[in-house]
Amino acid sequence: MDETTLKIERRDFLKLLAGAASGMMLSGYAFNKLAPVSQAYTDWPERIERWIPSVCLQCSGGCGLMARVVDGNVVKLEGNPLHPVNRGRLCPLGHAGLQLVYNPDRIKMPMKRVGRKGSTQWVSISWDEAIDLLAERLGELRERGQPHSLIVFDGRPTGLMGALWERFCHAFGTPNHLSADEPDGMRIAHRLMQGLDQLFGYDLENANYILSFGCQLLDGWRSPVQLARTYGYLRQERPGPRAKFVQIERRLSPTAARSDEWIPIRPGTEGALALGIAYVLIREELYDRQFVEQHTFGFDDWTDARGQRHKGFRRLVLETYRPENVSAITGVPVDTLIRIAKQFASTRPAVAIGSAEATLHSNGAFNALAIHALNALVGNIDLPGGVLIGEEIPFKRWPPIKSDAVAQEGRRRPRLDRAEADAPWLDALPLEALGERILSGTPYEVQAVFLYESNPVFSTPATARFAEALEHVPLVVSFASFMDESTAYADLILPDHTYLEKWQDGPAPPLSGVPTLGVTQPVIQPLYETKHTGDVILALARRMGGTLADAFPWADFKEVLMFSVRGCYEVRYGRVFSEPFEGAFVRQLQERGWWIPQFSSFEAFWKDLVKKGGWSGLFHEYGKWGHIFQTPSRKFEFYSQRLKAELEARAKRRGQPLEALLEELNITARGDDVFLPHYEPAQFAGDESKYPFHLNPFHVLVLNSGSSANLPWMQEIVGLHVHVKWDSWLEIHPETAQKLGIADGDWVWVESPYGKVRVRAKLYPGTMPEVVNIPIGLGHTASGRWASGRGVNPYALIGPAADRLGGLPARYATRVKISKA
Repeated sequence: MDETTLKIERRDFLKLLAGAASGMMLSGYAFNKLAPVSQAYTDWPERIERWIPSVCLQCSGGCGLMARVVDGNVVKLEGNPLHPVNRGRLCPLGHAGLQLVYNPDRIKMPMKRVGRKGSTQWVSISWDEAIDLLAERLGELRERGQPHSLIVFDGRPTGLMGALWERFCHAFGTPNHLSADEPDGMRIAHRLMQGLDQLFGYDLENANYILSFGCQLLDGWRSPVQLARTYGYLRQERPGPRAKFVQIERRLSPTAARSDEWIPIRPGTEGALALGIAYVLIREELYDRQFVEQHTFGFDDWTDARGQRHKGFRRLVLETYRPENVSAITGVPVDTLIRIAKQFASTRPAVAIGSAEATLHSNGAFNALAIHALNALVGNIDLPGGVLIGEEIPFKRWPPIKSDAVAQEGRRRPRLDRAEADAPWLDALPLEALGERILSGTPYEVQAVFLYESNPVFSTPATARFAEALEHVPLVVSFASFMDESTAYADLILPDHTYLEKWQDGPAPPLSGVPTLGVTQPVIQPLYETKHTGDVILALARRMGGTLADAFPWADFKEVLMFSVRGCYEVRYGRVFSEPFEGAFVRQLQERGWWIPQFSSFEAFWKDLVKKGGWSGLFHEYGKWGHIFQTPSRKFEFYSQRLKAELEARAKRRGQPLEALLEELNITARGDDVFLPHYEPAQFAGDESKYPFHLNPFHVLVLNSGSSANLPWMQEIVGLHVHVKWDSWLEIHPETAQKLGIADGDWVWVESPYGKVRVRAKLYPGTMPEVVNIPIGLGHTASGRWASGRGVNPYALIGPAADRLGGLPARYATRVKISKA
């Protein structure tokens, strides 16, 4: 202690404190400043606080939320405890909804281009002017007999907004309501093996063995919070034996890290592994013989009506997919393959699930067929713990459309994404191929493009070509809330509300097999001069008049919603959201055929629906065989008669032998093998000697494929496992990095036959030595101040390869080389 330090004893300090208090009392100062407690409270400003239920639309998960609104401002978002999807939980994206609605980079009013496309020269216009202008331009298309030349790219094609866009296209006269969402290749298998062109659900909560081919259950697949809750239930809450979860993929993802077993696999060989597992099930007679005999077609050799003999699935598998052969293809050890197969057969109910990582390859459709075949082998289709074919939400049917002659003629024209008779493609073309079609004028010149919840210039390979395509179109209209890469090429911007400012339906994805509808309602008044896109569609139809106006009898989208959910009120099942115990009691009654009306009028139903947040069908009815098998045989088809018929019809239209068509489709199998689940060798862009590494672009929950990159909270947590934020990174195996002389954090060049990017390398033991990983969602050149100029876009490295059979983009079919920058 130095000489300037004040020294004071405890007794002296107390004397000083007492003297100070006495002085204040004698002066009256303390009494003058004190006020009654009641008076102090009256000085506080009065605040109005409410908790309003709604639905998060950051992704397709359909989570219910509760918005805390104070004086008209939303200040916090939490999960709705009544919503069966998330039961009060939210993921980071859900909480970041505040940064979406209050984002300073939102487009605040309608704007019209006055400069060249791609420039930043805009003028603000009124909504009346915008709708007048759009109605005039679209009216000219109809007058010229070209309504088919309007293309609607819809990034959220489900629910009522998807139905409203489809209705507008129908009444206007265009067949081109096109999905801009990433496809799920398993849908191909559902269509060819069960005759149902839809996504199926999976009863994971009741499964004892989950064999996942790349499904990111804990990193954004389908419904992130619901799947996280399911994982927690399987791990800690479910009574009885613990379920086993096996993850098959080429990267140690958050899902793989929390699985019971991670099985690394060479890219594009997932179908071969599934067939190797099928070999063990069949060879050792571990499959469900009763189900296979009663409910499947083409398992054994069979004879058609003409007396021709055909190969069955059993013979194909036993002849071709011995474990040692499959191990050589996949890199999975023989003993691992056999062990997994026996566990899958003996730990029932067991379910095999697949996703983009297994199906977005040049052989994706056949990979999907092989994976789904495993579910039939163990007889776990539409049973507890298995694959579920869910019911649609029982919306009230809309009035039929009375189309005029112009619309009828326009809808007879081919869709832009459908292959013509002179093209080998069997199914729809992938999104990136449509840019080339627009540029070439095939099958006709595109005169107008609408962009709804879609940003193809950012989210497709060969981004420059899609930008060029939009420059080529005379009229591009964007309904985006932010100036993203595609909106920069628009001629007219009609900005939508954020989901916290509007009415909308929020259907849960098909996961549990139970139809679940959340209701999105405005928790605050719109902050800017934006407008619900549904209201824009209705106003545009009214302005154009005629049969187009007649097709839309509703004043606004809220009326559309109320009209539609009347169907949920009228059906004799389901219930408005409630506490879990109450819902379980009602579900048991309804499963036994009891129905207790809950409301005396639709108005009472609607009021409670909005108050609680939505409606649920409560239970899934199992074993509706007539519904779940709509194939020619009315059974699950190992031998797909639909695929055979479609291929033969396509070859006939093109006037060529079937073998010539198969060659153009890059299918190497011949004979009956073509129509059975089999392994087609995956094709990759880039010679292996020059480009030795497989590029694995992977999704990150918090980036939502790029649409959430302008949310600062998400940028802060984008790469926690490698200690990276606000930037991209390249995951490379330490041994591979050592051979290349690359240290952790070094800048490297990643080059493919299509492009080159510069990014930091992060040494990550959770990747395979021959694979490198880059996250999807960064690398924006627009989309706001917190997104633009941060990281790299892996689509700059990916070419236009695709699975020509299923129309699936081959996102994982690119090889790259790595060098120090």
